[in-house]
Amino acid sequence: MKQIQCDHISEIPIIAEKIIALCKDNKVWVFQGEMGAGKTTLIKAICEKLGIVDAVSSPTFSIVNEYTDEEGDAIYHFDFYRLKDPMEAFDMGVEEYFASGSYCFVEWAERIPMFLPDEFALISIESESDEKRIIAIKTINQ
Repeated sequence: MKQIQCDHISEIPIIAEKIIALCKDNKVWVFQGEMGAGKTTLIKAICEKLGIVDAVSSPTFSIVNEYTDEEGDAIYHFDFYRLKDPMEAFDMGVEEYFASGSYCFVEWAERIPMFLPDEFALISIESESDEKRIIAIKTINQ
């Protein structure tokens, strides 16, 4: 497990680069953290570093947003916070998204544990104060 300390939001672009370097071999990245910990903010910075040309926003109401990078490749951003039943994720084809070979960034994955792939990058964000975060990164093999 690798830990990165973030003392100020201005450090997020540099942290995004570090996370990309550490996680690039995994296509599914699970972001964990309390509400307001900065999951979406970090995903926005990662998408920017990956060359996303679309506006990146939280898919809280749509459950999934699709973004396109400069090469025309898709990246999927999921937010399962409002999911009432895990089968909703199954019905929308979450397993096909995860098996697509495209990057999939997942918020609130704890609501769909049975559909996570065998291997994924886990990025945990812990708030220490209004600005300070500890980000832990590890690969999970189930």
